[in-house]
Amino acid sequence: MEPTNQKFLERVVSQKALQMGSSFPCQICVVGFLCGVCLTSLFLAVLTSVGTFGFTGISFSSLSMGNSPLNSSSEIINVITSSDYQSKVKETARWVDSKGREPESDDDERVSLLTEAWGALLADREPEESEFSKRFGLSKSSLPNTPHLENCKLSAQVNKRLDTRSGAGRFPPWTTWKGSLNMYPATETDENLRSFKDQPVFDGAYPPWIVGSDEENYPLTRKVQSDIWIHQHLVNCHDPNIKFLVADWEKLPGFGIGAQLAGMAGLLAIAINEQRVLVTGYFNRADHDGCKASRGSWSCYFFLETSQECRDRAFELITNKEAWEKGTIKGKDSYKSKEIWTAKVPRVWGDPWSYLQPTTDINGSLIAVHHKMDRRWWRAQAVRYLMRFQTEYTCGLLNVARHAAFGKEAAKMVLASIDRDWPKVITNQPKSEIEEFVWSNHRPWVPRPLLSMHVRMGDKACEMKVVKFEEYMELAHRIQMHFPHLKNVWLSTEMQEVIDKTRSYPHWNFYYTNVTRQVGNVSMATYEASLGRKTSTNYPLVNFLMAVESDFFIGALGSTWCFLIDGMRNTGGKVMAGYLSVNKDRFW
Repeated sequence: MEPTNQKFLERVVSQKALQMGSSFPCQICVVGFLCGVCLTSLFLAVLTSVGTFGFTGISFSSLSMGNSPLNSSSEIINVITSSDYQSKVKETARWVDSKGREPESDDDERVSLLTEAWGALLADREPEESEFSKRFGLSKSSLPNTPHLENCKLSAQVNKRLDTRSGAGRFPPWTTWKGSLNMYPATETDENLRSFKDQPVFDGAYPPWIVGSDEENYPLTRKVQSDIWIHQHLVNCHDPNIKFLVADWEKLPGFGIGAQLAGMAGLLAIAINEQRVLVTGYFNRADHDGCKASRGSWSCYFFLETSQECRDRAFELITNKEAWEKGTIKGKDSYKSKEIWTAKVPRVWGDPWSYLQPTTDINGSLIAVHHKMDRRWWRAQAVRYLMRFQTEYTCGLLNVARHAAFGKEAAKMVLASIDRDWPKVITNQPKSEIEEFVWSNHRPWVPRPLLSMHVRMGDKACEMKVVKFEEYMELAHRIQMHFPHLKNVWLSTEMQEVIDKTRSYPHWNFYYTNVTRQVGNVSMATYEASLGRKTSTNYPLVNFLMAVESDFFIGALGSTWCFLIDGMRNTGGKVMAGYLSVNKDRFW
């Protein structure tokens, strides 16, 4: 009964309210109220605009009354809501700032400043402190750490220590103490530690330029590299029983760096088979102003193949007629061309090439057995030894290349981790020992995973099957299907059309050196001559070394350059990364 009475009362009240709302006096009150609201809002808007914007932010048409009070009130609500929203945006912006973020334009300015400041330190002539401060408004010491750059001077010092016998012919400190830790000062005062470091190499130690375990490299890589170093770095180079092979690098027109390396690998094989110390001579590609003190020498780019003592002794014997007659010294002319290019692979270590892991993919299948497996294994060992340590000059070239490619990304990462007010607020903290002696051994940062791709076209068609860039990208997509986070490609090619085609792949990040490339089909010799000796040597070596350090590699085994990159990767801990090739070696 109560629900029925309640509904009846609700109907009565509703009818009375409707009658009151329909009455003329009530309508007048409502309209008057709404008009008052409109006028008040308009007055407040004008007042605010005068005080803050000087009338520049007002749109009078948006405040027009319209045809009915309902439309008018609706527009006023929108204006008020918009004003309230702007207030909330300002509050939100202040909150975001308090969390350590800045407006995007300020971030861009800081990124540009840091990137340019880092880059200035890589110039051929590093600016003086006063010049640097005037240009950037910063001191050099105020710059944060550069994760993508290597301390080339320190690296060269460490590597020289690891590549040189110490007093009394003692072995270099090839112990489990890595890199800069061998220079840790506390070990010089501790008698036990100093004694341990000065001991000859022990069983199980291996050259520090080899990365990874035996399973991650070609068979016996660590032992072979150690044995080659011992063969080339004798305790007494003046021993009358020591024999030498002195040879310049190949310099015939049209021979690329890959061919020069392949030729020197053959000469190293001959030297080992004949128990000679290989001593390299003139390297034409280093005959430019960039090499300065080591002009015309392999030592401009990499550590020499033997000790300075053995080099001095070999060049002393060159002028000795009797030494030539006795065979104590030989030169490249002592051998036929075929003996060099198809040199017998040393059998000192048995036949480890017979059990190479099948990690090379061609046309979707792994290649387990092929012709010239011994040559593939040996060239990898020889080139790894010849390129075991980079010089300060080569390290600098890589720094410049990494900064040009990844500098801005590195700056963004660093700025996200330091004080948001940098460079206004700078906190300089001295390096701790772990930073100086442990973390300094880490390789420079690059965006990973990184795929290296060498696209060889042009005049190479006379030696191998040449394929289009699209086929290389199909292989890249195959890798990406298994590793979906892969999107970065270090691209090396001599063809401008390849660079142009990268625009068709917007979902990939392509990095490449800034160098003039071929337009049309000209010989490699003509193209290199147009670049000049310095550029035509430096940029291929940078691409080569970036390919060696990348996580994946796509190339053409028919190209000697790709063949050698593959060998360097397979003696650098990259065997299990595999290798996707668009063709097979022409000798297989």
